[in-house]
Amino acid sequence: MSSSDIFSIAGSALNAQDMRMAAIAANLANVDSVTRPGQQPYRAHELVFQAAQLADGNYAGGLTTPDPGVQVAGMVQSNAQPTRTYNPGSPFADAKGYVTGSNVSQVDEMVNMIDSSNAYSASVAMMQQASRIDQQMISSFQVT
Repeated sequence: MSSSDIFSIAGSALNAQDMRMAAIAANLANVDSVTRPGQQPYRAHELVFQAAQLADGNYAGGLTTPDPGVQVAGMVQSNAQPTRTYNPGSPFADAKGYVTGSNVSQVDEMVNMIDSSNAYSASVAMMQQASRIDQQMISSFQVT
């Protein structure tokens, strides 16, 4: 594996975690959103990652890119149940007095944010280490 492959893999991981953070931010922005009766509430978005290249050299999913790494295969909506709160005075209440809100769990999203931040940091550290190794290799060939 060449150092350009390492940088390509780490770069794709950084990009994937950046997209994950954007989804987390959107989810957190909608944690307290409610909807009118008969409408669909906001559902948490979750990213699906996949390897961009299989080990045998064939590209996953018919990809044409030769770059190994991580890619976002898609975004799915969480299948968790929306929240229902009894609040008959709300203009968003249904006939039984319940208000339907998003299915976003603030605690889960904060855990996801920490996990994404740690994965991002690990990718940056890997790129820094690969850069240090490249610099050491270059300096070892220099004539003194």
